[in-house]
Amino acid sequence: MKSGDKSYSGDKFYMWQQSDWPHWSYDHVRMAPLLAHAHSAQGHLLGRMHDLGFELRDQATLRILTEEVLKTSEIEGEKLNADSVRSSIARRLGVDIGALAPVDRYVDGVVDMVLDATQGYNTPLTRERLFGWHAAMFPTGHSGLNKILIGQWRDDSRGPMQVVSGPIHRQKVHFEAPPANQVEAEMSAFLTWFNSNNQHDPLIKAGLAHLWAVTIHPFEDGNGRIARAVGDMALARAENSVQRFYSLSAQIQRERAEYYDRLEATQRGGLDVTVWLEWFVSCLPRAINGAEATLTQVLIKARFWQYWAGMPLNQRQIKLLNQLLDGFDGKLTSSKWATIGKCSQDTALRDITELLDRGVLKKSEASGRSTSYELQSFGSESLKDNQ
Repeated sequence: MKSGDKSYSGDKFYMWQQSDWPHWSYDHVRMAPLLAHAHSAQGHLLGRMHDLGFELRDQATLRILTEEVLKTSEIEGEKLNADSVRSSIARRLGVDIGALAPVDRYVDGVVDMVLDATQGYNTPLTRERLFGWHAAMFPTGHSGLNKILIGQWRDDSRGPMQVVSGPIHRQKVHFEAPPANQVEAEMSAFLTWFNSNNQHDPLIKAGLAHLWAVTIHPFEDGNGRIARAVGDMALARAENSVQRFYSLSAQIQRERAEYYDRLEATQRGGLDVTVWLEWFVSCLPRAINGAEATLTQVLIKARFWQYWAGMPLNQRQIKLLNQLLDGFDGKLTSSKWATIGKCSQDTALRDITELLDRGVLKKSEASGRSTSYELQSFGSESLKDNQ
C-alpha cells in the first residue's frame, strides 16, 4: 500500500539499499537439517498421493487449491466466498462437484493466477505473464474504491511504496520498497535469476523468490499474493508436478504474525537471509502436516460413498451428505436442510428420517433447543481400521 510524504532515506536502512544487493547469503550448515526434514515430508506426502487413484487425487487437489486461493487472500485481509472459489477451480480442472456457484470475476482472477503459476510451472516467468496475473486479480481496475494501475509496474505518483499499519494520523512504516524508476531493472534481474538453473536447493530458491518479489513490491497493489504465487511456482518446479497437495498460504495464514515479523526483520537488515529461510523452509513440513489432514478427509469421503454405493438417495440427500463430509459450518437442523435443499420443512424431515432409519445419520447428543443431526462415525472408524 502507499502512504505519506516520507522520502527515500539516504542511509542503508533496507536490504535493497545495500551495495551488494541482491547477492544473498545464508548459512548452509544451519539450513541442511531443515532442508532434509522438508524434503522428507514432501516425499512422504507425494508417496501417499501417488497411491491414490486419479479421481481422489483430483479431489485432494481441488481441496488444497481452494484453501490456497482463500488463504492467500485472507493474509491480505480479503475474505472470498469458498463456494465460488471451489466452483471456479472445479470448472478449470474439469472436476465434477455437482451444482456450481455463480461466476465471480474477482474470484476467477485470483484462481487464474494461482493455477497459471502452478500448472504452468515449466514455462518461463515473464513481465507480460506477471502483468496478466495482476490484471486478472483486479478486473475492475480498482482495489476497493481506489483506481490503481493495472497490468503495469507502479509509478509512485502518490508517494513512495510503503507497507504501513495503524491509524492514518500515526501510521507505522514497516517497509519501503525501491523507487518506481528502479522497478524495471529490479524485475528484469529477478526474472533472469528465477528462470535460470542455479545452484540453490529448490526449496531455498522458492524462499528467495518469495522474499525477492515481495521486496521489490513491483505493483501498486496485490504484491503479497503475487509473491506467494511466484513462490508456489518455484515449489511446483521443485516437485515437477502440476498438482498441489499442500497449501503454503494456508500455513502462512496460521502463522501470519510470525510471517510479517520475519519478513520485516529481514527486509530491514543486510543480505544474510538465514533467519528468513529458516522460517520459510521449516514452515513447509507444517503445511504438509495440514495437507495430511485434508488427505484423510478425502479418503473418509471416498470410503463413505463406497460403503453406501447401493443405497438409493435423492439429490438433496447426496448434496447435504457431501456438505457434512466436507465439514458443515454449524449444526445441521431440519430448517437448514430445507434452506440448502430448497425444499419444504416436511420434505426435509422426510429426507432426514430416511437417513436416520438407514443408519446414515444420527441425532446429535448436544442439540440444544433444536434437534440437529450428524453423520454416523463409522466412516472415519472404517478408514482408521484400513490404514
